[in-house]
Amino acid sequence: MSPPAGFGANLARRVATAAVALPLLLAAFFLGPPLLGAGIAAAAVIIGLWEFFALMRARGLVPFRATGVVLLAAVFVEVGRPVAPASLWPAVALLTLVSLLARGADFAATVPSAALTLLGAAYLGAMGGAIAALRLLDPEPAGAWRLVLLLAIVMASDTAAFFVGTAAGRRRLAPDISPGKTVEGAAGGLAGGVAGAAVVRVLGLPSLPLAHALLLGLAVAALGIAGDLLESLLKRWAGVKDSGVLFPGHGGMLDRLDSLLFGAPVLYYYFSLLR
Repeated sequence: MSPPAGFGANLARRVATAAVALPLLLAAFFLGPPLLGAGIAAAAVIIGLWEFFALMRARGLVPFRATGVVLLAAVFVEVGRPVAPASLWPAVALLTLVSLLARGADFAATVPSAALTLLGAAYLGAMGGAIAALRLLDPEPAGAWRLVLLLAIVMASDTAAFFVGTAAGRRRLAPDISPGKTVEGAAGGLAGGVAGAAVVRVLGLPSLPLAHALLLGLAVAALGIAGDLLESLLKRWAGVKDSGVLFPGHGGMLDRLDSLLFGAPVLYYYFSLLR
């Protein structure tokens, strides 16, 4: 597959953005308290929720902002706690009903907006909460290295998929959802995820069995591809190219979070079982 128009300029923007953001994230993970990493995850999913609301508006739907933020926060803080997030649903359902009635619009016409608001908030809250819980699971540096493991797998997978797909991509992976993604690129992404996990295991997680690290890399990379396709489906549904413009060359927050959100629960529950 030949490089698309503007490939060089877009690549330069991607590299420049990563060169600024990555050192800041690593400094926050290793030099700041564990709550700082959790706070960064919280801020990211709130921004992601706002971008999700923008996708809804692009389709003519009206998001329930207050309800969405309350649900996101409630689910986010419950991840990793003994109390199941499902215990929050009666309160959320009541809040949604009150919001519907207060809006004064036609009930049937408002239901799709309410349903998508709840879906987006629950998705971002639960998956984003797993990122924060992964950082808080153990004191530093173990918790920090586990976040680095997540980032390394996703970044290595994305990078490998990008270059392999550009250089050797032939067969479309999901042409109706994301025409630019190829089977070859996805295979490269899986290999990149495994390699990223192996590197972090050597550098900062020597107690993690190598076979486990490689399997985690494969699983997180595969789920990351699924998350990327889901976000592509949402953008196609909304008729937009990117979820936002927050990161030059990378798009919006949702464009950066999609793979992380799907991979974080795997790492969180794996390391939880080891405790």
